Amino acid sequence: LNPKVSAFQRRFVGEVRRCEEMEKTFTFLQQELQGAGRVLGPCPDNPRAPLAREALRVQEQSEQLAQELREVSRNRASLRGRLRELRQYLHVLREGQRFTSLPAPLGSPPRPRALSDREPILDPSLHQHLDRKINFVAGVIHPWRVSAFERLLWRACRGYLVASFVEMPEPMEDPATGESITWVIFLISYWGEQIGQKIRKISDCFHCHMYPYPDSEASRADTMSGLHSQIQDLSVVLEETEQYLAQVLDKVVLALPTWRVQVQKMKAIYLVLNQCSFDVTEKCLIAEVWCPVRDLTQVQDALRQGSYKSGSSVECFVQRIPTSESPPTLIRTNKFTAGFQSIVDAYGVASYQEVNPAPYAIITFPFIFAIMFGDVGHGLLMFLFALWMVLYENSPSLQQASNEIWLTFFEGRYLILLMGAFSIYTGFIYNECFSKATVIFPSAWSVATMANHSSWSSAYLATHPSLTLDPNVTGVFQGPYPFGIDPIWSLATNHLNFLNSFKMKMSVVLGIVHMGFGVLLGVFNHVHFQQRHRLVLELLPEMIFLLALFGYLVFLIFYKWVKFSAADSLVAPSILIHFIDMFLFTSNADNLPLYRGQVPVQTVLVVLALASVPVLLLGTPLYLCCRRRVPRTGRPAVRLGSWWGGSAMGTKQGLTTSAISMQPEAAGEQEPLLEGQEAGNSVNATKEDVESGGHSPDAEHLDFAEVFMHQAIHTIEYCLGCVSNTASYLRLWALSLAHAQLSEVLWTMVMRNGFVGLSYVGGVVLVPVFAAFAVLTVAILLVMEGLSAFLHALRLHWVEFQNKFYVGAGYKLCPFTFAPDAWE
Repeated sequence: LNPKVSAFQRRFVGEVRRCEEMEKTFTFLQQELQGAGRVLGPCPDNPRAPLAREALRVQEQSEQLAQELREVSRNRASLRGRLRELRQYLHVLREGQRFTSLPAPLGSPPRPRALSDREPILDPSLHQHLDRKINFVAGVIHPWRVSAFERLLWRACRGYLVASFVEMPEPMEDPATGESITWVIFLISYWGEQIGQKIRKISDCFHCHMYPYPDSEASRADTMSGLHSQIQDLSVVLEETEQYLAQVLDKVVLALPTWRVQVQKMKAIYLVLNQCSFDVTEKCLIAEVWCPVRDLTQVQDALRQGSYKSGSSVECFVQRIPTSESPPTLIRTNKFTAGFQSIVDAYGVASYQEVNPAPYAIITFPFIFAIMFGDVGHGLLMFLFALWMVLYENSPSLQQASNEIWLTFFEGRYLILLMGAFSIYTGFIYNECFSKATVIFPSAWSVATMANHSSWSSAYLATHPSLTLDPNVTGVFQGPYPFGIDPIWSLATNHLNFLNSFKMKMSVVLGIVHMGFGVLLGVFNHVHFQQRHRLVLELLPEMIFLLALFGYLVFLIFYKWVKFSAADSLVAPSILIHFIDMFLFTSNADNLPLYRGQVPVQTVLVVLALASVPVLLLGTPLYLCCRRRVPRTGRPAVRLGSWWGGSAMGTKQGLTTSAISMQPEAAGEQEPLLEGQEAGNSVNATKEDVESGGHSPDAEHLDFAEVFMHQAIHTIEYCLGCVSNTASYLRLWALSLAHAQLSEVLWTMVMRNGFVGLSYVGGVVLVPVFAAFAVLTVAILLVMEGLSAFLHALRLHWVEFQNKFYVGAGYKLCPFTFAPDAWE
């Protein structure tokens, strides 16, 4: 109610800022947990938003824990760095001892002069020249810099030095990157102070860690013993620090999930309160909201409890207010219907109180998918996969998976379950199981009768490798197959021609029925929105146009099936030619009529269809033009149907109380926290679309040209769409044949080869062949073909079915709610 007020001038901006500061502290605590390898679990319960006093306690405790973590982490890092330096120094002294140890005393056996890294750097014969001062530079260097470091030393010092490099016995952490690397120890001996300065400057440039190197062996031994004791002491202190850090992290793990949810709820409440307005006395908060009528009593109880708990002297109340805005749409779903509703919502959210296609899609969508995917074996695999997800849907491993593709399958598990079940049914109709026919009932065709009562002589059999079964011969065809397609067609050479004709006509019949059902669903919209003139001026012409042309085509298909038998099938006329002649108002002498008086009937139907077009085009605009009156100022509240508008007020102490506008119910899921606060922005954009679609009881357009343009677009789209949409349903025929042929090719090219081998060879070969067949079946026929059939079924519902009655120009009701997984 205060959109023009800037964010920093709102009433509760200080409280929101405090919540954001606490969230920054929580982020630091979480980063520390992740650095320690701890996993922060979900909040075990659903805590309520804290009061101001509790929020101060949470802020104080979180900041105290954060300060302790900072100090302990700083101390641990310091101790680790010091311990790492001491260990490096110890390794430097140990490795340097091998190069600089004194020669053996006189009288000892001579050492072999083999070149070795462990030999002393000074030759015993040079003992008399030890009066010259030899200096050392020792330290560690990153292994990647050794070669460049060595080359630069040689060039800068011109060889007046002896450098030795050896890897450290154990890897240590790099303080800059945190990686564990094996450092390289270097020991450089030189003469002269200038050379030493050059060596030290070069070492600093290469970021080497240099350590003092005692000249005498006794000093080195004393230094090493001192390092041992310091390392032991530091290890004990570091262990105690780690234990204290673990205790602090345990406190964070226990408290942080609850704190995060509490602070997020508190911040969400303050953000909503910032959108409310104060009355003139600045003692009451006023808000306008949408609320389903079914939940009105719960809202009133919540406001009453909020007033009581806050200690307010004024009780909150709700009041209806009239509004001319289009209400949001709330569609209540459960885990079964959510998948189907999401398919519809992807096309467009239903306008308020518009007919929802989702309940009908629960049956039609899996059935249309199954027509293209009809196979008992493939449908059974899909059904079992979905059944496994349904039975273990409460398993945390399935619900909390991070793979996006898997989550898509899991959310649509009930949709996949029905698609698999319907595919099993259509697979029995097609009599296909992995492309092979099953003999559930005996075949209705008798080959023996054909052989006994025909002129099949030995010479005839020798010259005709393919034999034809003639149903006109008595006893060859014994009646229709009880269920589905006769399995003998899988052995026939003309089975593809038979299935082509059958599936093509089936697709046309089902498509026209589906579109006609979509047109009839518009009745509910017209009646509900009190636009009964559309029943006569739109619905009736649409049904006449559809049934006079394409409904008549369905009639011809069934009439030909019933009228002509196998005896007179050769003289049966072509339906397609009759349908073309129908539009041309002619008759073809070569194509016999199906029934007496066919041409006049077809002429009358075409005239009716053509006459319905101007009625559809001009009926509604002329009716609205005649009904044009002075525009009214707004819609009365009673027009809102099951939605309420109102305001509620409470005192300042009750911060959770708000003024309320109650509004409609269509149905809906709970949205994540704060996700729906900007939902009202789409009201103005959708209002015009809803009215132009005819779903407003007072949709009076003053501009006749605009009304006529909308109606002209609708008429052209519908009339041309009836032709293109009917042809579009032929995809049922095409994809069904494609699936059957792919399945047959996969069986012929892969699985049948495993049965060719004889004896034990065939059994051995069958193992990898079956593995390849199973992988290809899942990858190609289940995944790729299943996705293809799903997308085509989706298109048939969106374009061919829903556009007959569904506008989808609404917007969802995004309620202010604390969802259980709001933080995630």
